[in-house]
Amino acid sequence: MRFELDEYAYLDSPLHRWEPRFKLIGLLVLIFAFASVKDLRLVPVVLAIAAVLYLLSKMPLSFLLSRLRYPGFFLLGVILLLPFFSGETVIWQWGALTLRQEGILAMLLVVGRFLAIITTALILMGTTPFLTFVKTMRSLGLPSLIADMTLLTYRYLYDIAANLSTMQQAMRLRGFGKSSRTKRLPFVPDLHELRLLASLAGTLLVRSYEQSERIYKAMRLRGYGSEKFKVHPVYASPTSSPATLNTWSGAGLVFTLLVATGLVVAEIL
Repeated sequence: MRFELDEYAYLDSPLHRWEPRFKLIGLLVLIFAFASVKDLRLVPVVLAIAAVLYLLSKMPLSFLLSRLRYPGFFLLGVILLLPFFSGETVIWQWGALTLRQEGILAMLLVVGRFLAIITTALILMGTTPFLTFVKTMRSLGLPSLIADMTLLTYRYLYDIAANLSTMQQAMRLRGFGKSSRTKRLPFVPDLHELRLLASLAGTLLVRSYEQSERIYKAMRLRGYGSEKFKVHPVYASPTSSPATLNTWSGAGLVFTLLVATGLVVAEIL
């Protein structure tokens, strides 16, 4: 189980050198513009914009494909359901199976926007170190408590994943999943295994809660909450001068805002 969203955050590309505050604002505005698209003719445009941004980021295609694996289940549901259950214009029928034109158009719109939004979000998270991302959000006004909770949640997801892996291995060593596999019918859940999985989830929840209590007490003993944390300016590269960086980054932000505005205007017209 992998959570490393920023494992390629230290590559050298225009998007990696983009000042994080400008990048966060620009890409978020672009994501909202993608979400506002309802004209199917604009879907290839938003997909092309997302593809160009991903190419500029120089991240490998395998990173995108691996992160699209779980959202892909949502896309699969949309592809399988919408063309057959949405709309009234029938374009093909076989028995009770009916393919509808409105459903196909809605499916293409949803899938296109979803891919463009997810790709842009992965570019934002993948080209920015997570700590820098949290600092950027704080510099833009995010409350320090939420920023700390976000950082700690990301940090301890690895520990929770390690605990889960250890507990699953212990269950397998004790014969979990082998005793009744040959006896039960296919697609019929085993109640005994379901109870064990529920116990696993409960144990993991209790352990995580106890760990969070210990961490909070340790932080309080070290003075957490007793003083305000000063927010420093965040730059994409320590070797770049802030003036040059802000000029290039400002131009990138303006260009991104123009693209987003163009999409919204095209949608209105």
